Amino acid sequence: MAKTVIVCEAQVPFVSGGAEFHVRELVRHLRLQGHTAELVSVPFRWNPKREILAHAAAWRLIDLGECNNQPVDLVIATRFPTYFVRHPNKIAWLIHQYRAAYELAGTPYSDFSHVEDDVAVRAEIMRLDTTMLAECRRRYANAGNTAARAGRYNGVSFEALYHPPRLADRLHGGPAGGYVLAVSRLESVKRIDLAIRAMAHAPANLSLQVAGAGSQRAELEALVASLGLSARVRLLGEVTDDAIIDLYAGALGVIFPPYDEDFGYVTLEAFLARKPVITTTDAGGPTEFVEDGVNGWVVPPEPAAIGEAIARLDSDRSRAERQGEAGYERARRITWTGVIETLVG
Repeated sequence: MAKTVIVCEAQVPFVSGGAEFHVRELVRHLRLQGHTAELVSVPFRWNPKREILAHAAAWRLIDLGECNNQPVDLVIATRFPTYFVRHPNKIAWLIHQYRAAYELAGTPYSDFSHVEDDVAVRAEIMRLDTTMLAECRRRYANAGNTAARAGRYNGVSFEALYHPPRLADRLHGGPAGGYVLAVSRLESVKRIDLAIRAMAHAPANLSLQVAGAGSQRAELEALVASLGLSARVRLLGEVTDDAIIDLYAGALGVIFPPYDEDFGYVTLEAFLARKPVITTTDAGGPTEFVEDGVNGWVVPPEPAAIGEAIARLDSDRSRAERQGEAGYERARRITWTGVIETLVG
């Protein structure tokens, strides 16, 4: 039976990435399967840190039980703090919590340290998350890694529910060219610097193409120059969908070395383009899909190890092609039909 569904999004203005694609694709596929679906977005900011709690409180003020005198059957909350919203039939499909206050705290990827104010804000975020997530009638996460974090920090159980990437229907394979590809926002937690440094250890006949924009672009440009890799590493910035599809099709393989990623569309995008993926042992979500030596390589988060994996792809391109095909077989079984049937119930 068709239902009226609201999908909730916490939107950081001027930022577009996996989370933003996730909620829009969810709304699109709900509609394709006959449901009345709408996206509700509220801006989010994290600086100063006390603003985080204010934005969580703003979501708590919102009651979506009905809109325009029309009952709403189901509300799907996604990332922090959308699950603070009020509705009698609220479920969570968790993209991620506020990671800087959780597992990233105390690492170079977070501005939370062990000073008194930061500890207090973190404790309040965790306390509120535990309460609000427990309110949800059903709880899913976009990956096993995301589910495990919520269990570890909040004692709340989640079921992993994987979904296809946004370009799933358009991606295709192609002859392997003379480059490896990295697709990512240019942020420190994505560790594109590892992919760049790896090129100093990779075969000289290969280049690295990096598709994506972000706050770390200037630092990465300086790194490329300092390593003398300007002729072999290209930072392409934002590219069109058509361009990224062509880049995937022509790549020898895809490098995806984030730190403790929630899910990582890039892994499935690469597999649907029949390309092997090089990821790292601490990458999180990608390791739920990449099997070392089967559909790619899982290596220590070190430039030399990544460079060696690139060399293996280049030295045995027939094997690289077989790995890409194995990845495709893994990814093609993940469909939106199954996701919507599970969420709507």
